[in-house]
Amino acid sequence: ICRAIELLEKLQRSGEVPPQKLQALQRVLQSEFCNAVREVYEHVYETVDISSSPEVRANATAKATVAAFAASEGHSHPRVVELPKTEEGLGFNIMGGKEQNSPIYISRIIPGGIADRHGGLKRGDQLLSVNGVSVEGEHHEKAVELLKAAQGK
Repeated sequence: ICRAIELLEKLQRSGEVPPQKLQALQRVLQSEFCNAVREVYEHVYETVDISSSPEVRANATAKATVAAFAASEGHSHPRVVELPKTEEGLGFNIMGGKEQNSPIYISRIIPGGIADRHGGLKRGDQLLSVNGVSVEGEHHEKAVELLKAAQGK
């Protein structure tokens, strides 16, 4: 963020971009919200345990940060969501798991899919269990297997 602000100041001096646009962007970058996002990102980056390239780690951190903020809006209490199991699947993707030192989150609601039509799940929700079987502290693949094997509602 500091580097972005430095670049904004450089652009202001160059006169290539209207000053009001640069000032608006600078206010956003210096806002409490942006600072909160940066702090969450840095915390998540330090806790994500991925032995891969810095780009992969940064990408996983960015997704987890978005999921954390999405989860903080609206529903913050555990709830039961029942989705009918059909040939088209459940209509959502998950990310996270023990191997990433992260809870399992809903990373995507597929537009027009079962979860989207049902409306009970949203991106960023944490998956706690599938048909009564806990996935807290489990590997990603275990949660995928449970979701694929889920029966009925």
